[in-house]
Amino acid sequence: MSNRSWFYASSGQQQGPYPEAQLRDLITRGTVGADTLVWTEGMSGWQRAGDIPGLVPGGSGPPSIQQPGAPSPMAASGSYSGGPLAIDFGILEFTWRTLVLVVGLIFIIPAPWVLVWYIKWLVPCARVPRRPNLSFVGEAMTIVPWFFGALVLVVGVALTGIQWLNNLMFFVQVALYWLFLRWFVANLASNEQPLGLSFSGSFWAYLGWTVLTILSIFTIIGWAWVYVAWMRWFCRNVQGTRREVVFIGTGLEFLWRAIVTAIASSFFIPIPWMYRWMSQWLASQTVLAERGASANG
Repeated sequence: MSNRSWFYASSGQQQGPYPEAQLRDLITRGTVGADTLVWTEGMSGWQRAGDIPGLVPGGSGPPSIQQPGAPSPMAASGSYSGGPLAIDFGILEFTWRTLVLVVGLIFIIPAPWVLVWYIKWLVPCARVPRRPNLSFVGEAMTIVPWFFGALVLVVGVALTGIQWLNNLMFFVQVALYWLFLRWFVANLASNEQPLGLSFSGSFWAYLGWTVLTILSIFTIIGWAWVYVAWMRWFCRNVQGTRREVVFIGTGLEFLWRAIVTAIASSFFIPIPWMYRWMSQWLASQTVLAERGASANG
C-alpha cells in the first residue's frame, strides 16, 4: 500500500494524487482527518479515512470480519457493490457562479459559453466510485447551433404569429433538452479522458416522461413519484459502465425533501444550502450495482 497514490476530498474538490507518505503527513498536520473522504486504486469507492485500518491514528478500527462465502452488507441489501455517488461544493463559490450563470442566460448570447463553464465547475464536485477526478470535456460550440437555432425559431414565431409554429415549440424544447442530456453524458470524463458513456433513452420516451410529469402536477403530490420513476428510467439508459447505475430513492422521500426545500427557498437566503442538501441526497440515492442485480427501492 505504501506505493499507492491517494486522493482526498476537500470543499467539494478532489485533491491529489499524493504518495501515501505525503498523505500521512497531511493527516499528521490535520489537513486530512478521520472524516475526510479518501480513495486509492483498488478501493470500491470513497471512504472515510478513519474507516481504513492503520491510516488515521485513533480511527474507527478494522472492519468486521465476514464468514467465508458470506455476501458483503452492501451486496446483501441490493448488490450495490460499487457504492453511492456523492457531491459537495462550497456555498460561496456556488452562489457567485450561479449568479454569473443567471446573468449569462438573461443576456442570451453568452448563454452556451457560461453554461459550459458552469458545468465544468459543477461536475468535478461529484464523486463516483472508482472514478477519481471526474470532469467534463464538452465544448460550447457543440451546442451553439442548437441554441441559436431555437432562438431564431422563437423570434420567427413571435413575428409571424403562426399557430402551428407556436405548437411546434414545445416539441423543439423537449428535443433540445434530450439532445443536451445525450451530449452531457457523452462528455463526462475522468482525468480529462472521456468515460465512453452514452445515453440510450429515445426522444419519444423522453417526450412521454415530460408530458407525464406535466400531467402529474394536477395530482398535487403525484409528481414526486413520477420524478423518481423518471430518474430510474434515466439511470437505466446510461450505457458504457461496467456496473449498472441505479436510483434507489422513493417518491415519499423525494416529496418531503422537495417540500422542505421549496418552503426554505421562499426565504431566498437559504437557497444555496437547500440546493446542496437536495443535491447530496439525490447523489446518495444513485448507486452502482452489479449488472443484472435487482435493486430494491
